[in-house]
Amino acid sequence: MPIKSLKDLRAGESGKIARIEGGHGMVNRLAALDIRPGRTIKKLNSSFMGGPVTVQVDRTQVAIGFGMAGKILVEIEASV
Repeated sequence: MPIKSLKDLRAGESGKIARIEGGHGMVNRLAALDIRPGRTIKKLNSSFMGGPVTVQVDRTQVAIGFGMAGKILVEIEASV
């Protein structure tokens, strides 16, 4: 399966979080939002010019920063 950063996903694309390339503070902050390796995440949309990225994990929607989204690596699910 191909791996992309969350910021490079198209709106509506989803996959499993492979890893997070950040420090302990960022990893812990994302874990508090239930964004952690092994979880399925779906990109809902992103703002123009590096604004926040809105994602869905289970039934929860959250917005995270563009830089943070670039450090979340996702295994893309195969299209059916």
